[in-house]
Amino acid sequence: MDDREMTVVEHLTELRRRIIWVLTVFVLALIVGFCFAGSLIEYLKEKPIAEGVPLISLHPSDTLRVYLQVSFLAGVIVTLPVALYHIWRFVSPGLQPHERRGTLYFIPAACFLFIVGILFGYYVVFPMVMLFVTGVSLGIDVKPNYGIGEYFEFLFNLIIPFGLLFQLPILVIFLTKIRILNPLRLAKMRRFAYFGLAIVGIVLTPPDIVSDFLVIIPLLLLYEMSIWLSKIVYRKQLQEQENWEKEYAVEADEAVR
Repeated sequence: MDDREMTVVEHLTELRRRIIWVLTVFVLALIVGFCFAGSLIEYLKEKPIAEGVPLISLHPSDTLRVYLQVSFLAGVIVTLPVALYHIWRFVSPGLQPHERRGTLYFIPAACFLFIVGILFGYYVVFPMVMLFVTGVSLGIDVKPNYGIGEYFEFLFNLIIPFGLLFQLPILVIFLTKIRILNPLRLAKMRRFAYFGLAIVGIVLTPPDIVSDFLVIIPLLLLYEMSIWLSKIVYRKQLQEQENWEKEYAVEADEAVR
């Protein structure tokens, strides 16, 4: 009983130490992000916004709020690989050696796909949406002036979901490894998945066919890539199971003799 309690205490101590590491990195990244937030804001507000549309401050705290939002996003992006690494280190003692090696690859892949998703949302989806809503305003002879706080809130609410959507391959590989999903099941679900991803693409883009296709097609390709990756994992699982069955059959024959 004492040994068990000691083991639990050790695990909690290690968990606390790793949380402190992650929080420390996040705070440092937040401070650095705040120092460079001005340059980031200048870049973000000029690059994809509809040409000639000014940004204005509607509240005294708008600019400070945007600084904090940009700093927070920068802190999350910088801290993400550190947080995933410490999660992996915390759970890795309970994994088999091959599982430990395999799950380690999730960290750079998840970070890469998250950044790619954000860049896709920022450089592809957001400019289309801004041009569309600005065109609608001009179409009814309304001169658009966007509040800087609302503009950046709209920006982050649009691009961050794409960072999460691009985690689909990582999620599928993980669920395949724990045998909840397999490529056969994913193939059967294809039409429902296509329908769901199409709805997401239509909701997040302006109501024109070109914008819809520019978003929906990458999401569908992402799903197909997930099926392909699931096939690779599933084949390895079948091979390991076949090897285990052969080894078990040999040991059973030897025991009978």
